Amino acid sequence: MLANQQSLKELTLRGTILGALITVVFTASNVYLGLKVGLTFASSIPAAVISMAVLKFFKDANILENNMVQTQASSAGTLSSVIFVLPAMLMLGYWQGFPFWQTLLICISGGVLGVIFTVPLRHVMVVKSDLPYPEGVAAAEILKAGDDHSADSGIKEIATGGVIAAVVGFVTNGLRVIADGASLWFKGGNAIFQVPMGFSLALLGAGYLVGIVGGIAILLGIFIAWGVAVPYFTSASPMPVDADMVGYAVDIWKSKVRFIGVGTIGIAAIWTLLVLMKPMAQGMIQSFRALRDPNFKNNDRTTQDLSPKTMIYISIVSVVLIVLALYSFLEPVSIEPTVAISLIVVCTLLAFVIGFLVAAACGYMAGLVGSSSSPISGIGIISVVITAIVLMLIGSSTGVLDTADGQKFLTALTLFSCSIVICTAAISNDNLQDLKTGYLIEATPWRQQVALIIGVIVGALVIAPVLDILYYSYGFTGAIPREGMDPSQALSAPQATLMMTIANGIFSHNLEWEYIFFGIGLGVVFIIIDSLLKKSSNNRFALPALAIGMGIYLPPSVNAPIVVGAVLAWLINRHLDRYAKRTGNNATEMKKNAERYGTLFAAGLIVGESLIGVLLAFIIAGSVTSGGSDAPLALSLENWGSTGEILGLMVFTAGIVIFALRVLKAKK
Repeated sequence: MLANQQSLKELTLRGTILGALITVVFTASNVYLGLKVGLTFASSIPAAVISMAVLKFFKDANILENNMVQTQASSAGTLSSVIFVLPAMLMLGYWQGFPFWQTLLICISGGVLGVIFTVPLRHVMVVKSDLPYPEGVAAAEILKAGDDHSADSGIKEIATGGVIAAVVGFVTNGLRVIADGASLWFKGGNAIFQVPMGFSLALLGAGYLVGIVGGIAILLGIFIAWGVAVPYFTSASPMPVDADMVGYAVDIWKSKVRFIGVGTIGIAAIWTLLVLMKPMAQGMIQSFRALRDPNFKNNDRTTQDLSPKTMIYISIVSVVLIVLALYSFLEPVSIEPTVAISLIVVCTLLAFVIGFLVAAACGYMAGLVGSSSSPISGIGIISVVITAIVLMLIGSSTGVLDTADGQKFLTALTLFSCSIVICTAAISNDNLQDLKTGYLIEATPWRQQVALIIGVIVGALVIAPVLDILYYSYGFTGAIPREGMDPSQALSAPQATLMMTIANGIFSHNLEWEYIFFGIGLGVVFIIIDSLLKKSSNNRFALPALAIGMGIYLPPSVNAPIVVGAVLAWLINRHLDRYAKRTGNNATEMKKNAERYGTLFAAGLIVGESLIGVLLAFIIAGSVTSGGSDAPLALSLENWGSTGEILGLMVFTAGIVIFALRVLKAKK
């Protein structure tokens, strides 16, 4: 128990203002990085560090106030995931910019629903769950260390990990001296194989927190993708004579294999929802019973969520905002009023229902591997497929689909509706992570939920202007705003390109469904295996299908260091067990200390790389918008490719050794 928690302030005006400022900065950074490379960083941990650094100048600042700041600012990293869909509207040629009010309504309505939908899940997925929640646990350890003034507060471990990761991140992504990953490519006949490795120390730390069960499942997914599927497809369709081996294999993975991952993630997400349905329903029933019981009084602030009545009112307001956004979108279109009303009703229901269904799955994924590594775009693809099929049926029956303009309109409406779901999924992904942090430091859940809603609103105000600035500054791939602009400077927006391709493919009847269906079948097989493993081993062993799907779907440079971190944690635990048997020491105590050291050091690695990522984002954005390079700090080293990869491997290996040595202090 943390001392004197009852008397500490939590949701304060100064904390809310600080959280809003951090939210603005991190939202802008994440929008840029997401459009540039297709990945965003989790902002809760760097926000916690900044909050502690600022609020320490106030004598009455405390751990709970710092937690509220990071909770509010964490929405920056997640709400910006709307960029995985919205730029597709420009690539499609339907928008010429980002309408402020429509974008604002999308982000606020979807984000707020993401908060509300996860409230009933808190008890079953946070309090009663053994999911690792790597970023939530790391943020809690940072907050505890910052609040603890004893000699063994853990600040040293966080600082050491942070400095190492920051230096490596700067040399890797700033100076571009060492590579951020390397792959061994080879052919067996016509089949192309890849043995991938990424060198991110932050992902190494995340993998350590994920644990061996999730790590093995992700490794199996990598093997299915790059040891089976890509070799099979490349051998079945030999590479053109003038093609590049690596580029050809990556194109096969993007156009075929990744959709297998989508199918696996989709069926695993549905299964996760079914498994959680009963306890989630029980939690909701208890909440509504409390609402009807005039004698019910919950005096324990650490178990108080937003009241059911408040949740209902907020949900109604969010639905009204969705209706307004859809009305604004359909108003300029020349279609029958009855058809327009039908489309508004259907799209509102789809956004609400799909958002509710994916909330549990997204929370589970965040709990398993962390918010940064959770495949939100995979959920987006599932949403696009479902929405497009429903709208295609409506369009066929009403005649809207009979013209090319009608097809384009329905494709755009699909993307517009799915952007609301993406916001819901992203915030659901983040909210449970934050609630895990709050649970570990004994925060008040309803105050955290209010803080996250504030963060959603602030972030939503920033996203449209930032998107417009970036678009008009250097455009997106397939959407250049002005003649004479350099296409090589355009932001790739890879997920948005994928979403547009899928939506277009459905309405033009040329989407290759067989890969998605194969992934669904594969997911069913692994769900059965996982259930049998859990039953036969009394839950000691598992093989989560969702993690396997993520191994297939996510880039291997992201997956590989997570697997290495998970294996490292397992090897250290095995070593401590053997050491305890040999020396007669208390294995339980040693492993508890090792877990503390490991969690703190892993948190430091995540903090260091995240903070340097924010700094570099501003430097790069400033350079590009002023006509400079997108790598302004890079050293121009000729013929450095192989050398950079060797240096990257050496530095990553050194990071693993240092990590192990820091954790093994538990033996002393």
